[in-house]
Amino acid sequence: MKKLLLAAAVLVIAMAACNEKQSKDSIIGSWVMPIEGQPGKMQGIKLEEGGDASSINMATLVYKYWEQQGDELYLTVKSIGNGMEIEGIDTLRIEKLTADSLILNSNYGYTLRYVREK
Repeated sequence: MKKLLLAAAVLVIAMAACNEKQSKDSIIGSWVMPIEGQPGKMQGIKLEEGGDASSINMATLVYKYWEQQGDELYLTVKSIGNGMEIEGIDTLRIEKLTADSLILNSNYGYTLRYVREK
């Protein structure tokens, strides 16, 4: 009986680890959205395995690192503009994540709608 309980516990832990890895992997990639007022131009973020992040076509907003905890996405970002540099962590709620769509909500009331860059 003890062996059966131990095997079940190991199986549950393994399944949880696989699910966590799978959900983290699904957000990895390049996510873009149209640049307002610039038809055909896109901007966004690249989320790499290992937690590195980078901006796509955004010279004044530099993404550095990312971390996902449940439905929260934490982005370390440096804003470069008006002669000042401000670094911080954006906390965004993952509203929707599919193979080709990522919708993030900010605590400040804005929504970011991305598509996966191919």
